[in-house]
Amino acid sequence: MSNTQSNLTHEQFISTAIEAINTEISALALLTEQIDDRFAQACDIILACQGRVVVTGMGKSGLIGRKIAATFASTGTPAFFMHPGEAGHGDLGMLVKGDVLLAISNSGESDEIKMLLPVVKRLEIPLISISRDKRGMLPRSADIVLTLGKSQEACPLNLAPTSSTTATLALGDALAVALVHARNFTSEDFALSHPAGALGRQLLTRVEDLMHTKSEDLPLIHQQAPLQDALFTMSAGRLGMTVVIDDSDRVVGVFTDGDLRRGLEKGIDLQTPMHEVMVSNPRRVSKTMRASDALSVMNENGISQLLIIDEQDRLEAIITLHDLLKAGVK
Repeated sequence: MSNTQSNLTHEQFISTAIEAINTEISALALLTEQIDDRFAQACDIILACQGRVVVTGMGKSGLIGRKIAATFASTGTPAFFMHPGEAGHGDLGMLVKGDVLLAISNSGESDEIKMLLPVVKRLEIPLISISRDKRGMLPRSADIVLTLGKSQEACPLNLAPTSSTTATLALGDALAVALVHARNFTSEDFALSHPAGALGRQLLTRVEDLMHTKSEDLPLIHQQAPLQDALFTMSAGRLGMTVVIDDSDRVVGVFTDGDLRRGLEKGIDLQTPMHEVMVSNPRRVSKTMRASDALSVMNENGISQLLIIDEQDRLEAIITLHDLLKAGVK
């Protein structure tokens, strides 16, 4: 192999890339011709699986298999990848009755996978194969044979797995998507397996996960108290507002930093009782509301705080815009 500088021009690099992509597109077009009742039967077997879908494959097929297993697991189909080489040295114990084995080998003749076939048969585990055609030992041993079709690799030597691995990945995605439809899998279900991602935060985080509760000395002031007292309450509470209550501790209004600024601009008397300056009927939300929905309520109403009030109209908690943004809610 020569390490000398390439003699290809930029135009040739570009044309080579386009040719490679078009070759893989042709492989995908060929794959669509392979989709028939065998695909539907494979979906039926996976849906009926009481255990996990165990995906296996060697080399590049194994790398694609890892991605397929990960896609299954994140879309409602319990799955994991089992390395066929390690399986022959003990990891086959991962495979138990009730599981389904999805084995990938473009040629259908991977030695590491062929070694597993007698044990798979003895365990009576349903076997779905993915291969170029039906002629290898793997597809001949499988309950369901999914074929890719014999496509040209994008590699100019027609050796490096390129088009075939793209087709395999697309077939795995097609299975996952079909199963998503069959399971009526929702975005909320998806979020449960992605709690660390932006979608997980948006769909899983509730108001109750972020709100300030009564144990934190929430800022409260009586409706007859002078505005001057509210300054101290708001400063101590550090939530940019105070909640106004009556003699029975029921919430009757709120008073915010913004209300204070506007009042001072108008020269308001600091001895004015709170019931004269408060905002009545403050916005309230349920503590079980999605945090993202609470953010929408704030944005729609131009406010920075929301109250959580119990059935007796008493303050239970407060959530602020800062709480939501700090948690990464969008």
